[in-house]
Amino acid sequence: MGCLFIVTAPSGAGKTSLIRALMASDAALALSVSCTTRPPRAGEVDGRDYRFVTVEEFEARRARGEFLEWAEVYGNFYATPRAPIEAALEGAGADLIFEVDWQGARRLREAYPEAASIYILPPSPEVLAERLRARATDSEAVIARRLAQLAEDVRHVTDFDYGIVNTDFDEALEQLRAIVRAERCRTRLLPASLLERFYGPHHRG
Repeated sequence: MGCLFIVTAPSGAGKTSLIRALMASDAALALSVSCTTRPPRAGEVDGRDYRFVTVEEFEARRARGEFLEWAEVYGNFYATPRAPIEAALEGAGADLIFEVDWQGARRLREAYPEAASIYILPPSPEVLAERLRARATDSEAVIARRLAQLAEDVRHVTDFDYGIVNTDFDEALEQLRAIVRAERCRTRLLPASLLERFYGPHHRG
């Protein structure tokens, strides 16, 4: 099985941009594409950024047990499809990134306790507000709601294995790369065939 990375952040903290930059330089990473009922933002592509579905389709798939986890965030539903992840983990051992909110992260950690969880923080609430307005994808009412929720979101940061403060994008990206490199060196990922050279078969652990 490959490595699993759960990445969470308040909206506007730079999570998506950091993940895209990381994946652009690391061909061994694959993104778990979430389903959502929210409409696409400018530049988002169905099947790449999200799988955009109707509320009716979402509820039907949830009832069939097709989601590993799901949550309602700011009036929209988000979920992680179960089948693609199980196929990837049972196949070539891909390293998967989950881009989810803290509620989804909690459920994923329960399902996969070996996953590395990473929380990305903005340097301050004021900077986050500036970034949300500069992004120009949300109304002032939505931005106000996101900022009002910020304290509750950040309260969960200590539940995560790693924390990155995205003050400088390049530095935050390098920290994210360092976490990926470190996780790939976990001893549980060492192949049994290598260890058996030292102590023979049937003695691992």
